[in-house]
Amino acid sequence: MKHDDDVVFVSAVRSAFSRFGGALRHMHSMDIAVQVMNGVLDRVELDKTMVEIIYYGMCIQSEAAIESNVNGRQAMLRAGFPPEILSLTVDRACCSSLTAVHLCYKDILLREADIAMAVGTENMSNTPFVLNNVRWASGLEQPKIKDHLFPITYTGFNHLALDAGEVALEYGVSREEQDQWACRSQMRYQEAKSQGKFKDEIIPLDVPQSKGDPVVFDEDEFPKPNTTMEALSRLKTVYGSPTVSGGNAPGLDAGASALLLMRRKNAQELGIPPLARIVSIASVALEPRYIAAAPAPAIRKALGKADLTLDDMDRIEINEAFAAMPLVATKILADGSPKKIRELREKTNVNGGAVAIGHPVGASGGRILTTLIYELRRIGGRYGVCAICGGLAQGDAAVVEAE
Repeated sequence: MKHDDDVVFVSAVRSAFSRFGGALRHMHSMDIAVQVMNGVLDRVELDKTMVEIIYYGMCIQSEAAIESNVNGRQAMLRAGFPPEILSLTVDRACCSSLTAVHLCYKDILLREADIAMAVGTENMSNTPFVLNNVRWASGLEQPKIKDHLFPITYTGFNHLALDAGEVALEYGVSREEQDQWACRSQMRYQEAKSQGKFKDEIIPLDVPQSKGDPVVFDEDEFPKPNTTMEALSRLKTVYGSPTVSGGNAPGLDAGASALLLMRRKNAQELGIPPLARIVSIASVALEPRYIAAAPAPAIRKALGKADLTLDDMDRIEINEAFAAMPLVATKILADGSPKKIRELREKTNVNGGAVAIGHPVGASGGRILTTLIYELRRIGGRYGVCAICGGLAQGDAAVVEAE
């Protein structure tokens, strides 16, 4: 039954995602986010003054810090929101924008707000090199240059690719299976694109040029339509990983996502039809090296809160931080049953995932949720669940019901 206090999505969008060094390489992540923040409101013709709080997710804070701090506040003001609107910048690594959705949901449930926006953004191409040890350097001590594109290695911990590959093998997920999933992701994406499935979620960006008018960017740049298993199998693994290669991993990408949430009663009063309602949300954290496994317990926790099962889910989205993630997670969720594994994978990432689309880390949680919502509505499905892992084995999940 529908209730006035249900928390519903009334708008959900993302930009097209740019590859590393691609069309968006010179755009600050904040400028990408500003266009998407305006776009999510334009979809439903909602005035900016109606939004009460904005949660703004991103991971590589140093990229934004080149120009500013308090990134959510800066983006909100650049986008033309009134200065009285509250904002908070969220960093839970790759989970950040899905965590932003969680925070919006909690605020509305607690009656701290009626209308809230969850944003995620990243431009990994724009990540700086940082000159360390300069302020207090003396004598013969030399400054050190650090590439801030790699906080993903995490001080004192293995690279994510190494952990993901080792954990995949622990769960019996081979390099060949990961390459097969990566190839599937690329092919499923191309099929979905040919059917126009991404038009609902993508809004065009105006990309400034050094000369002349801005260029419109409205198609994902990272997908590789000519991917083959033979080509994938020839790629070397990276960062010491036993299984992860550049072919079964996503790129270092750029893009943004945004979702607008409100109480059902407010949507009715404003005459805005909901897209979906939040049934439950969940967050987990595991031993740091088990990042590839994190989506599974997050999904179980969210389903438990919703009093639903995997069989109730018409679609599943699991972020392909590497191809290992959906493979390990579905194997855990199926308790090792080959039949159940096949059933779960058949309805997981049916239109491709981050291996094809790209993974601008701060934006991806919002992206998988947006993709899930539109896919459920497209097929006439009812329930779906999405999950994403984040640095040092955090995990977020959300169960939604399509309207």
